[in-house]
Amino acid sequence: MLDIDSIPQLIPVVNDTETLSNDVYGNNVCPFEGPEKLLEIWFAPNPDILKHSNTPNRTVWEEMLDIVKCKVLNVIRGDQVDAYLLSESSLFVFPHKLILKTCGTTLNLLGLPRILEIASVYCGLNAVYRCFYSRKSFMFPDRQQGPHREWRNEVEYLDNIFGPGRGAAYTVGKVNGDHWQLYLTNTTDDSDRSSNSEGESTHENEPHNPKTEIDQDYTLEILMTKLSPDARSAFYFDQDNISEDAPSQGRSLSAKLGIEALFPISMSTLDSFAFMPCGYSANALVRHGKNQEGYYTIHVTPEEGWSYASFECNIPVSHHRKPDGCYPDLRTLIQRVVRIFQPGHLSLTLFMTSSDDNEAFDEQRLSNACANGHENGHVNGINGKANGNIRDWSTQGSVDCAQKAFRDALVPQGYKRTDKINYEFGGYDLAFASFEFL
Repeated sequence: MLDIDSIPQLIPVVNDTETLSNDVYGNNVCPFEGPEKLLEIWFAPNPDILKHSNTPNRTVWEEMLDIVKCKVLNVIRGDQVDAYLLSESSLFVFPHKLILKTCGTTLNLLGLPRILEIASVYCGLNAVYRCFYSRKSFMFPDRQQGPHREWRNEVEYLDNIFGPGRGAAYTVGKVNGDHWQLYLTNTTDDSDRSSNSEGESTHENEPHNPKTEIDQDYTLEILMTKLSPDARSAFYFDQDNISEDAPSQGRSLSAKLGIEALFPISMSTLDSFAFMPCGYSANALVRHGKNQEGYYTIHVTPEEGWSYASFECNIPVSHHRKPDGCYPDLRTLIQRVVRIFQPGHLSLTLFMTSSDDNEAFDEQRLSNACANGHENGHVNGINGKANGNIRDWSTQGSVDCAQKAFRDALVPQGYKRTDKINYEFGGYDLAFASFEFL
């Protein structure tokens, strides 16, 4: 694990004459970079191994976000996660991990050293279990600052923090087109394992150690560009006829467009914000499974020429069709999101714990059923008594089922798939696909 005290002092060059592309009230300086930078830091494989959970207060995070160049608009506190709505996207704080998602010309990675310092000083978390950093290809890369000007600079910055050999960088998709970039570190367990000539672990029969069991991880991103005029118009607001404040306007729009109903309203807490003159952001905390709590987040830049909307959630959903009234299956969720934003082009990424652990993950997903427990024939129970439909999720491969759900959600709606890539990483699987509207 990374020793916090070993972090080098890194001071990238930042042009102080450049300013943020939009302020807290959404006064945009065109063009605005919608695609976000997504940083996720794990300090432990799961929250259960942490004896004490001290959460720094809002002021501490605001000081860190000053480095990143964004502000806190509001925060909702859940049982397992605090969700901060930012002037440029979102911050999610769990007992054992942190997710920082920022758009525009924010300096996301410059916040990393301070985050690690906060974890050490306030929480006693002195080592990093694993780190992920990802982003879609920028629309306006020349507007970025510091290490974010080029992917290789971001990789070098992270390598300098985590040390040689700890991280690996990938580009998924067309280098001269729409693509997704990922940097991830290995874990101490990964580093210590020996492997054969094909890179496969030779410790397959190791005894189970619950202290290092990874919290099941599942992140879906739907990254959309070229939104239709009708979809974009919903996110413009009349500055001369304002009867509600920004959060109230956000709530009204969320109800009108169906954003609040992406997951069961009774199980969700939504926090939204309408920017003037245009733009929208929302965080939602959703209770699911066996006393679990996840999130979804949406951010919208509606201007013509660089329109963009993103949806992200970490709530495990079934890759097979489920009855109405339950948590949505993957196909239904994608369709609900796409109907709101009507993109001309979109890419989807599903990044999840390796299919080697899918049997345990099956149980987690199946517990997302309705309160009445019915699955309409997909499954007879959650104790292994399932028909071929649900077990096909693990035997066929989770990424293959995800790709099928992507296709089934979008092709009937008039979309054509332009890219399909499955990837295997250390402990993780990735399904990536791009679609365009015909």
